[in-house]
Amino acid sequence: TTKGQRSLLHAEFHPNDYFVFGSETKGISDQVRASIPRENHLRLAMLANSRSLNLSNSVAIVVYEAWRQHQFQGGT
Repeated sequence: TTKGQRSLLHAEFHPNDYFVFGSETKGISDQVRASIPRENHLRLAMLANSRSLNLSNSVAIVVYEAWRQHQFQGGT
């Protein structure tokens, strides 16, 4: 989220964690965002004048990082 205070690079993922992604146009609703502890609101590093990554790219980056942290368990 653009409202995230913590970078994905500083996140530590655990088994059974889950991710919530909003739509590309509207993001996550205020109600859903309020239900998630602020320390779990993450942001991806972006270039200064870049608007955003598309949703599929964001999902791929986050899921791959979580998988990497767990030594690619379950991969071939």
